[in-house]
Amino acid sequence: MTDFGIVSVLPPLLAIGLAIRTKQVYLSLLTGIWLGWTILSGWNPLTGIIQAVHALVDTFADVERTRIILVSIMIGALLSLTQYSGGMAGFVTWLERKGLVQTRRAAGVLAWGLCFFIFVESVIGVLISGTVTRPLFDRLKISREKLSYILDSTCAPKATIVPLNTWGAYIIGLLLAENVASPMRAMVSSIPFNFYCILAIVFALFFALSDRTFGPMKEAERRVREEGKFLRDGAEPLIASEALSIPPKEGAPINLLNLVLPVATVLATLPVVLWITGDGNIMDGSGTLAPFWALIAGLAVCGISYRLQGIMNSTEVVDMFMKGVGSLVPMAVLLILAFGIGDVSRELGTGVFVAQATQANLPMAVVPAALFLVAGIISFSTGTSYGTWAIMIPIAIPTIALMDLNPSLIIAAVLGGGIFGDHCSPISDSTIISSMGAGTDHIDHVRTQLPYGLVVAGLTIILYLFFGSVL
Repeated sequence: MTDFGIVSVLPPLLAIGLAIRTKQVYLSLLTGIWLGWTILSGWNPLTGIIQAVHALVDTFADVERTRIILVSIMIGALLSLTQYSGGMAGFVTWLERKGLVQTRRAAGVLAWGLCFFIFVESVIGVLISGTVTRPLFDRLKISREKLSYILDSTCAPKATIVPLNTWGAYIIGLLLAENVASPMRAMVSSIPFNFYCILAIVFALFFALSDRTFGPMKEAERRVREEGKFLRDGAEPLIASEALSIPPKEGAPINLLNLVLPVATVLATLPVVLWITGDGNIMDGSGTLAPFWALIAGLAVCGISYRLQGIMNSTEVVDMFMKGVGSLVPMAVLLILAFGIGDVSRELGTGVFVAQATQANLPMAVVPAALFLVAGIISFSTGTSYGTWAIMIPIAIPTIALMDLNPSLIIAAVLGGGIFGDHCSPISDSTIISSMGAGTDHIDHVRTQLPYGLVVAGLTIILYLFFGSVL
């Protein structure tokens, strides 16, 4: 293979620079892919375009990658069906009828718990938790800034440590693209070292239980308690948009089982397929076949049960399926581009070059912390952990072998760094949705949350420096 040297880093650098400048991750990744193939084509830009297009189309020639893409969009179908059937509304109604939340601490823990345990999709967790707990927070005089912090600090971080969702499928896909022998095992083994995500979740629970605050959040809490103002003067709250959720069909029963049954089917099918494909060992099971068949089973249960109950006819089931699939097409496109930037970076030897340069200039003990910081900066600047992982994982994986680093530690550092930047970024979709779910001013949410994120990131860096020196 031709040694492209420092030129090999130009495509990812271009993708990073354009993403930071334009905030257009799709176009930035596409431009980086084009530049990579242009370099490989002897700097012929026209040939580079042709090769880039062929490379992206060839993504579907890989069965594993195709399954990952299908898993991603099928999750959208499951969400749309469970909402339209009244299952999601049934869940919310069931929680409201219990009436067990009477204290500030209980309200905070409920918000945290809903976000943590509704793990099928982080956006749904944010919106359900915000919808249920916002009136409780107002009644108990807890600031909406604190609610948005709890939502944001739980839903996104938990998606990488309870990865039974699109996030898990996406991460497995990126590891698969780097020829990691067992992507699912690699992802699961990184969870204990994903210090930022673990600490972010623990901190959110601690501040919910202790009812303590610091920094700008403390002033927000004082404002609500002493002045009775849920929002500061001049604030412009973001209320959860109807476009982010599908209302139940008119006349549909508000039934919790219409959510629980398909979700339980998915959860029950996952380990079965993992056990079958792993020849009796779940950890060796297929990380693409398991969610693929689990979602098919869950969708089948949706269609059959809703049809038998008379909630939807066959046409409505198909319409809701397609609506849900369509809602996640942008993520599928990003996944294809992620495969593309990884492929061209591997062809150029980008990861090998960066790893060799890092090995020569950076002590091994510092590498995990450095990767965490770099991923955090990129994610903060672009507002997306997905795009950050697409750029960083193809660089990090070769570094593991060349520097004899702990794979779990390195993968966790990149994943956690992506979440850190995304968690604190004002242009992140998860941050914006958290503001919507809590009904607070978006800038107030970012301003009050940032000190908490920085404290967790500081502790995370210390832990990576320690474990980088002992593992």
